[in-house]
Amino acid sequence: MSRLATTPLTICECCDAVYERRPLASGEIAHCRRCGAELYRNRRLDLDAMLAIAFGGLITFVIANVYPVLIMELGGTRAQVTLWDAILATYDAGVGLVAVLAALSLFMLPLTQILMFLYVLLPLRAGSVPAGFVPVMHAIRHTRPWSMVEVFLVGVLVSAVKLAAESELAPGVGLWGLAALTVLLTLLTTFDLQELWDLAADCEAGEDVACPP
Repeated sequence: MSRLATTPLTICECCDAVYERRPLASGEIAHCRRCGAELYRNRRLDLDAMLAIAFGGLITFVIANVYPVLIMELGGTRAQVTLWDAILATYDAGVGLVAVLAALSLFMLPLTQILMFLYVLLPLRAGSVPAGFVPVMHAIRHTRPWSMVEVFLVGVLVSAVKLAAESELAPGVGLWGLAALTVLLTLLTTFDLQELWDLAADCEAGEDVACPP
């Protein structure tokens, strides 16, 4: 018996109620009977789309961290500000804890999340289950809420509006990369992780029909 072939269960993220997962019709949504929160919905699992989004996220992650987010010109002086410049400036301002949290939520967690998705998706696309599949899947679930790229993007835009009255500002390539990364990470987290569990169980059971070649 496969170590992944167990009764599928789903847990409400709002009230921790546990339900046995059942197949849904097209467009159907399962809701928690206790609090009414959405549990899961019927989405077609598309590994190729998930892989494309994950690779796109990795590319835009590099762009967002390498290229300047804002280009400022004040008093004839031109400066290019990257994400790491903002983090280091926050640290130098004496708020080291905020700088560390920003580094984690902007760099470490998004990168770790993207790499974990690629680690899981590439073998599943080839029809096999990667080593350490279970702990990696749990890690993906736990890191989802802590990737806050969109929060920092809003902060950058608010700061840019405030600085626009004092200096000439232009968006850098990194800002567009950050915006694209926000969209791609949002899309990646909309996929139902339970479907990856089900696919891995089918792969271990040797059901090639459910496992892409």
